[in-house]
Amino acid sequence: MKFWDRQQDARSETRRLLLGFAIAVVVLVASVHWALAVAWSLMAAVLPVHLPFPAGFLTANVGVSLLLVLGGWWVETSNLRAGGVKLAKRVGARELRPSLSHAEQRLSNIVDELCIAAHMPRPQVMVMPRIDAINAFAAGWDESDAVVAVTQGALDYLTREEMQGMVAHELSHLHEGDTRLKMRLAGMVFGLELVYNFGDTLRERGGLAWWFGSAIMVAGFAGWLTGRLLKAAVSRQREYLADARAVQWTRSRDGIGGVLRKVMAQRLGTSAGHAEAPARTGLAHPALQHMLLVDVDGSRRMERWLDTHPALADRVQRVYGRPMQPLPAVPVTVAWEPAHHDGKADGHAGSEGCATPGAATIASQVDPFARWG
Repeated sequence: MKFWDRQQDARSETRRLLLGFAIAVVVLVASVHWALAVAWSLMAAVLPVHLPFPAGFLTANVGVSLLLVLGGWWVETSNLRAGGVKLAKRVGARELRPSLSHAEQRLSNIVDELCIAAHMPRPQVMVMPRIDAINAFAAGWDESDAVVAVTQGALDYLTREEMQGMVAHELSHLHEGDTRLKMRLAGMVFGLELVYNFGDTLRERGGLAWWFGSAIMVAGFAGWLTGRLLKAAVSRQREYLADARAVQWTRSRDGIGGVLRKVMAQRLGTSAGHAEAPARTGLAHPALQHMLLVDVDGSRRMERWLDTHPALADRVQRVYGRPMQPLPAVPVTVAWEPAHHDGKADGHAGSEGCATPGAATIASQVDPFARWG
């Protein structure tokens, strides 16, 4: 896998999509004004008297449209600022307990090693203990509330190499600022949706308001749908980027590749680690969908353009350069590992002074100029 090329392609595509997002907002505002102008003209055509456009018609239309979009973005973004740790707890995650489990001690060591290698602060590490499906997510606005959470299924079915690939993928999202980007885009989509909702409310009043409400709804729906499409496309590109970063940091295709192949097996029901129904797990939380390693429902192919994650087969092919078969997910035996950090056993201890052989090996393989996104 040419991970440098993959990373550059993903970043370039993200920039183009973000530009498209800005253009979509401008087009939405223009469309609302045009739709209202058409509605006014049609209304004036059926009246017996000449009815000119009122003073400030353009200014009012543009101002109200921007107020709805930007106001909705601000409100939704503020709601999402609760922090990564609070979100993780909301979906049933708990703090890591390295002293109680070899698998959790191994996860703690892996996070330490990769954070040292990437020259980034260690996020809080959490576990979703009641979820058998292999998955993980990263969340947080900045390093102070950053969190990486993995499912119990990941602890049970992944080898150390695969766990390194999964953790590297999630740390990449924090390193690249993807968690902030995705939350901001979610807020903007909410703002675009408010335009449609405003038109729907106006339409319910009947009479002349029905005409203007209908016009706003048409323009608002087009803008909201475009925003959803662009947001999903940006999310897919960031997943490609995180996969490529995981290969770069671990120097192993079988790390993140093995994780994705085992998820494929779980989805097909051919492995011992049969995934739980998404609706019965915390993974189905709406605020979590775009942050997961893999989406909770890979069967929705009619909504491909709105999917926040690329198809698993596509991601696997990009990692290996060719199609690969699913890899059966069977429980692995986790050997005991000594703690790597100053004897602290809690799940969010600092990683200073823990330059272990494993960390040094990974550190020699990654970009020495890496910094927190």
